[in-house]
Amino acid sequence: MVGHGLATSSMHRWNQGPSGSGWSSRCFLIRRESGQMVDLTLRRSALSGWEQKLSVASVEGAVYLREIPFLGMVNLRVDLSARGVAREIEDAIGFALPKQPNTVTARLTTRALWLGPDEWLIVAPDGEQQAIIGKLALQLADRHAAITDVSANRTTLELRGPKSQEVLQKGCLLDLHPSKFLTGHCAGTNLARNQVILEKTDDSATWRIYPRWSFANYVADWLIDAMMEYRSPL
Repeated sequence: MVGHGLATSSMHRWNQGPSGSGWSSRCFLIRRESGQMVDLTLRRSALSGWEQKLSVASVEGAVYLREIPFLGMVNLRVDLSARGVAREIEDAIGFALPKQPNTVTARLTTRALWLGPDEWLIVAPDGEQQAIIGKLALQLADRHAAITDVSANRTTLELRGPKSQEVLQKGCLLDLHPSKFLTGHCAGTNLARNQVILEKTDDSATWRIYPRWSFANYVADWLIDAMMEYRSPL
């Protein structure tokens, strides 16, 4: 069945107080809910219908662009310096969160991006975010923490190829030189005056760009325009 009506945010408290009266939790989960099950086959990504446009804009041997739709994304806010918290999170997601600013840790198909001193974005394949949320909520039930499903907040663009850095540098003030912006690093920044999260995923000049859903077409259009010069004959 297709869900109808406006999905609303809900906040759930975990762990009942010792007296059994009321709720006294510290860990909060915020997720999107609707009254009915959603037919996932009817979902549309932020750039649904753009597949051909992105493919045509790609330049063989120079730069390639595609959308990776529907990745699961979980925002985690917690004090990682509190005793035992880092271990509890590692038990929940299977690997340690990055502690160094602007770095990424990963295991298999799940990755964690450092966004701030007490904030991380956990990115996983479609559908796995609910299991991650459940495990985090269980492990952090007695902690001051916020766990939020933000999968619908952003989409993911992958830009790769030897000219990918040059394309990004046209609209980004960060120094993206390989000696400065290393593989396994990330940053919140502006790309063409639009706020994105930027991640370098490998040494072959592959980047992930996480724009907000409502600005995805603008960012994609800008990237296509920035790639255009590489289609011209030398």
